[in-house]
Amino acid sequence: MFSKIGLLVLRSLGYLPLSWLRALGAALGALLWVAIPSRRRVVQTNLRMCFAHLSKAERDALARQTFVHFAQAWLDRSWLWHRSAACIQSRVKLSGEVAALSEATPTVLFAPHFVGLDVGWTALTLNLPLRWTTIFTPQSNAAVDAWVSLGRQRFGAVRLFRREDGVKPIVTALRQHELLYLLPDMNFGPSESIFVPFYGQPAATVPSLSRFAKLGRARVVPVVTRMTPTGYEVVVHPAWQDFPTDDAEADTALMNQRLEAFINTMPAQYFWVHKRFKTRPPGAPELY
Repeated sequence: MFSKIGLLVLRSLGYLPLSWLRALGAALGALLWVAIPSRRRVVQTNLRMCFAHLSKAERDALARQTFVHFAQAWLDRSWLWHRSAACIQSRVKLSGEVAALSEATPTVLFAPHFVGLDVGWTALTLNLPLRWTTIFTPQSNAAVDAWVSLGRQRFGAVRLFRREDGVKPIVTALRQHELLYLLPDMNFGPSESIFVPFYGQPAATVPSLSRFAKLGRARVVPVVTRMTPTGYEVVVHPAWQDFPTDDAEADTALMNQRLEAFINTMPAQYFWVHKRFKTRPPGAPELY
């Protein structure tokens, strides 16, 4: 019941001016920084592993801003998933190699876990009359799960696959020119993961970007979403010309290397609240 009430309140917040909503998100982020020490330690650990060259004070400032952006992006779903298409288009700028997505070529969109990842998906499905697929991770709360699922299906011809659906239907859709919006840069556990460097640290990473691109005979196009004071910018980057190869491990290492370059442009907007190094190589100490 509480979750349903909370979602109703969240939906109503979408009608606030964006500047007010962002201020509320900043306050919420500051509160979460204090109220959830376990998650604060996760962020601090991730940043210590990836930005050892920064001072502790610099990393803590970055961690605090991460909490703010995380909270702001969560509240932004109030208008992203409930306001009109006109409202969304006024706040979200889609740019880059957008026209190339309409080419009749199987395409995997590499969408890293920045806080605006749902904005990128919505912008694409709203503005381009194409067929879209993505992989949906069910939420533990049934009401939240339904809300997220409906939010991601608001616009366009979309299909949400669950991980238990397996590879085959996803590859079939890809070969039929349904664009796959893929988020492969999290730690999904040891099953089928390989250890490749991420900021110089061994990180368990699923080689799904390489695998889907190869099986679907598809190009890989990065899509990066940045939060701005007036909304978001969604940039479609040029397709990678050297990807995939016959070496999935090398491909996955290259993916992480290029991901680092994206993160370095806006480190506070990456999803550092995730336990990126939870799965460790044999004999390596636990971090969290």
